[in-house]
Amino acid sequence: MTLVSRLKSSVAFTGPNLMGAVLGLGIAAVVAFQPAEALARNAGIAPTPAPVAVASVPAAEAGPALWVIRDADSTIYLFGTIHVLRPQTIWRWAEVEAAFDNADQVWLEISNPDDQAAILPLVQQHGVAADRPLNTLLSASENTQLTEAANAIGVPAAQMNIFRPWLAGLTLSVAPLVKAGYDPKSGVELVLKARAEAAGKPVHGFETIDEQVRILAGMPEAQQLAFLRGVLDGYDDATVELDALVNDWSRGDVRAIERSAVTEMRRESPGIYRALLVDRNTNWAGQIQTLLDGSGAAFIAVGAAHLAGPDSVQAILARRGVRAERVH
Repeated sequence: MTLVSRLKSSVAFTGPNLMGAVLGLGIAAVVAFQPAEALARNAGIAPTPAPVAVASVPAAEAGPALWVIRDADSTIYLFGTIHVLRPQTIWRWAEVEAAFDNADQVWLEISNPDDQAAILPLVQQHGVAADRPLNTLLSASENTQLTEAANAIGVPAAQMNIFRPWLAGLTLSVAPLVKAGYDPKSGVELVLKARAEAAGKPVHGFETIDEQVRILAGMPEAQQLAFLRGVLDGYDDATVELDALVNDWSRGDVRAIERSAVTEMRRESPGIYRALLVDRNTNWAGQIQTLLDGSGAAFIAVGAAHLAGPDSVQAILARRGVRAERVH
């Protein structure tokens, strides 16, 4: 049973799975992997570096989807991203380059997704529960799975034991991707942020790091545990799932992204769907309307799931009379 199918079968936590981690929260991969290493270091444990597997790189073909919104004196580009990619993955294409170069400012989910000084204390505050060991919340067979998965990323299970279920699940959902060559530093946002700073373009965020961490940490423990169990059950299949998603994204197949990352979440887990996508998309649509009230050009890059489905940013804007036109 794959990671996605296992999570779909969970009544408590269906939908916000690996795809939610990769497409839903800008800090997910950085929170999942790098703070795990830092927390281990703080405990005096040196994680073993994970080997990078050789894997194919999706062809760019038509390129990821891009939209534009215009009024008399404003131009706003909407670009869906993947938060972790292999360094060799091809995703830039002429339309995206031109839109980015034309923009006066860049907007991301958060302006500083690589700020470990800000992220780590929040993970320590909201992701660690030494008085409620993780192994006491899991069955014997689940603890065996946890130990095997933790060992695979070089973090002893004893160290993972202090993690709250959401952090353990997120860490272990991203870790096999890192082993397969996926890298948060190669994610679209960090590449665009570096290019914006080099070009002197201001970088803004729709949210803060604190807000994104609290979305994960605020889930009821039962949902956190269901997520962790799904990750443990499908640990070996995570890379296959993401490879397919990246291939769809690199071809601009928004319908496929909707099926992979939105549809099941919307149908089976409406509360999480609302927290992870609908409420945030609604907030961002309001901020985009404020940008339209001004002037100039802005390039917006957010997780691709936010730009797919009936409650996408574009759909919410359309219901308010603001039309986003797909460039390709």
